[in-house]
Amino acid sequence: MLTVAVLLVCTASCVSASAKGGAVGPRLNNNQLYKFSYTTEVLVGQGRGSKEGSGGYRISSDVDVNLVWRDPISKDDQLVQLVISNVKIDHTSQRSGKEDILHGTTAESILGKARIGALTKPFFVHLRNGKTKAFYSYRTEPATIKNLKRGLASLLQVQLKTGKVIENDVSGRCTVEYKVVKGQVTRTKILETCKTPETGFTTHSEVLGVNKESSSVTVFTVKDGFIHSAVAEETHSLAVNTHRSTTAKVVSSQTLTLLRMEAGPLEVAGKDVTGVVKSIDAKLAAVGIVAEKVKSQCKGCPSLFEHWQAEKKQLEPTSLSKAMAPRSFLALIQSIRKASKDEILKVLKSASKTTLPQLVDAVTSSQTVESLDAMLKFLNFTDVKGLVLQERFLYACGFASHPNERMLQALLGISKGKFGSTDIKESTVIIMGALVHKLCQKGLCNSPTVMQVKMLLLNGPDSTKVESEVQMYLLALKNSMLPEAIPIFTKYAESSVGAYCTIALTALQRYDVSLMTLEVKKTVNRVYHQNRRIYEKNVRAAAADVILSSNPSCIEVTNLLLSIGHLPHEMNKYMLSKIHDILRFQMSASKVIQEAMKDMISHNYDRFAKIGSSSAFSGFMAQSADVTSTYSLDILYSGSGILRRSNMNIYGAINGAMLHGLQVAIEAQGLESLIAATPDEGEEDLESFAGMSALLFDIQLRPVTFFKGYADLMSKMFSMTGEPMNVVKGLILLTDHSEVFTLQSGLKASAEFQGGLAIDISGGMEISLWYRESKTSVNNRAALVVTGNITVDMDFLRAGVEVSFETEASLDFITTVQFSDYPFLVCMQMDKATFPISEYLTKYESSSSGKSVVSRKRRKQFIPGSEFPLHQENSNMCKKVFDSSW
Repeated sequence: MLTVAVLLVCTASCVSASAKGGAVGPRLNNNQLYKFSYTTEVLVGQGRGSKEGSGGYRISSDVDVNLVWRDPISKDDQLVQLVISNVKIDHTSQRSGKEDILHGTTAESILGKARIGALTKPFFVHLRNGKTKAFYSYRTEPATIKNLKRGLASLLQVQLKTGKVIENDVSGRCTVEYKVVKGQVTRTKILETCKTPETGFTTHSEVLGVNKESSSVTVFTVKDGFIHSAVAEETHSLAVNTHRSTTAKVVSSQTLTLLRMEAGPLEVAGKDVTGVVKSIDAKLAAVGIVAEKVKSQCKGCPSLFEHWQAEKKQLEPTSLSKAMAPRSFLALIQSIRKASKDEILKVLKSASKTTLPQLVDAVTSSQTVESLDAMLKFLNFTDVKGLVLQERFLYACGFASHPNERMLQALLGISKGKFGSTDIKESTVIIMGALVHKLCQKGLCNSPTVMQVKMLLLNGPDSTKVESEVQMYLLALKNSMLPEAIPIFTKYAESSVGAYCTIALTALQRYDVSLMTLEVKKTVNRVYHQNRRIYEKNVRAAAADVILSSNPSCIEVTNLLLSIGHLPHEMNKYMLSKIHDILRFQMSASKVIQEAMKDMISHNYDRFAKIGSSSAFSGFMAQSADVTSTYSLDILYSGSGILRRSNMNIYGAINGAMLHGLQVAIEAQGLESLIAATPDEGEEDLESFAGMSALLFDIQLRPVTFFKGYADLMSKMFSMTGEPMNVVKGLILLTDHSEVFTLQSGLKASAEFQGGLAIDISGGMEISLWYRESKTSVNNRAALVVTGNITVDMDFLRAGVEVSFETEASLDFITTVQFSDYPFLVCMQMDKATFPISEYLTKYESSSSGKSVVSRKRRKQFIPGSEFPLHQENSNMCKKVFDSSW
């Protein structure tokens, strides 16, 4: 009885709607044939390009539409037949000479007999209330042909009342908004909501990522309850965030116009749609309205081994400062992503010793199942001789653009095994922290492997008494950015071991200010003011940095100001310079500092006239509409004039998003005995040590030691060549964006944006007892290439555009100290050499006949070199240093 009641209600509602003339969607008349003209175009080009300057094709045809069956109960439940005929394929704009690769062709000669036959076969759409319920065609038809039919069928899907709904069409399952105004219906598809079988990946960092703008709008003209015209346009534009002129765009349009109506076939009798379709042709099947994947086959493409043979010369170490190195690196990654494990292993085993490290970078950066399996089989972590390759593999994992749980699982397995070098064990654990952070950003923080590694890292510092292992776990937690690690860093910030304190405090500075609880702030203030124990200067300086970057209160700032004058000489000067830098650069703490300085007790001549050579300075490296890049240089000396800490940072910012692009910190301690000087308070018993720590693109790397212990210091001093020690060298995949757009027309456009960086960071420290002079240097060499490619491949026709830019640059930071007298002379230099920026635009089209056309444009400009400005005091000091040297 209940079932009968429901049926009666449904029937009554349908009849009621019909009686009121309330058609929900388009209705076709029986015994009538609707004759349409149909055109679909696809254009690919640069973002600001016109139709004439873009590549692409136009497919035009006639389309016959007629009603096959209607549900007797509901007029809005219809089966519609569509037949395509008179197909033509042309360029979207007029071409002449060799540029017209379609000259003298026909649709049949381009498509082939099989494809043109499939395209002109009838297909069917089941519409209910204006929505597509089923799409019927032949399973054996090529996927490209079925997708073109789906694109046309999706134009019959329209709602005749204003509102927002979720629909299935050729693009996937999408949220769609309808607006109806006097016989005109505007359908706006919210493309970011579309769910499709094909998924891509992208770089999580906004600064290094790609910005996408998409739109899809269809305007219907409806008369007498049926579509008289439909005009659709869909646009996808992708731009590199750091260089917005590197933009590629694809535009797809469709136009369906009713020409006339003629007498047509009568409705087919039948109980339901399935039975009617079977009675027409038993081979017809419901294949779904959502576009299916199209497997593109590369004809004549070289194998991975052949590609490697062509590219390997560009990946020699001597070529890494040239733009061809990252360009070859990116091309190689594309080949590796299509290769099998055995093909990859073959190339790895054939590579020379000089090119193998760069090949390891490329294979690991490919981030496929096959490439990871190949690397795990190729590397032997118990082999001491393989240290360079092992570390390059680990760093490439750390810089991975879209790591997965399996990569972390692989490193976890490696960390439990035997190592030929403790350095590799440390790098493995440190990089595991970086992968945890990236996977948590992707929403995988609670996945089994991530949870396992989190527990390992969080329990790590307290699980060992070995100093190097504690530092390893703290550095891994610093990379992980886990909120759960904040109590651990707070605890180790007050450690009696200076290295632990420094790592913990610099880690706390990376967290969002909202996570800096009152307990954390109290701890950091205790460290700076030495309430519980005496700390080294560099530890107190790190604590001051945390206080000043964590929305300090007026009382906290006042206490910092009152401490100036009671600190060691160079620490006094450092804090003054830090305060002035914040005020000059208008950092977040500048307002509260200005408020605190209104008090003459904390702000007076006696306190603010302290002398010394330590300094802190920030400035702009570059300012443009796309990105703002800043740098900072902090130098802290001991009272004897020997470098205690040098810290250089480079940041990039886009729309509020920040990237810590580079940090190179050089630390030295316990060197006062070399010049018979007295150590500062709290540093009397420090072991002789000098080392360098690097953070690159938000990833903390394993620190490098120059020397440790007096004996090691003496041997290094007498064997010192002045040559810098390498800290980071290799190829990094910075930008990595890949996706497939299923266009409204049924065609597919694939987008690939990659950015590759060849980098060489080295640093050194020289001490001359004879001349009583020390010199530290940080040398940065880099070549960057970013490419963006959008391709529409229809099997029988192909069109695409590639935009790219490249540059080669160097940045040197040199500090010279003469400590024969006090105050000693310090000269800091930060030099940028003249560097080129080249931009390229390539458009290409090809047909199944083998004909192709390629056009290229290039623009090159030079950015003049310069020495970055520091404070005036430094300029005066440099003049004295060079005058005395002369």
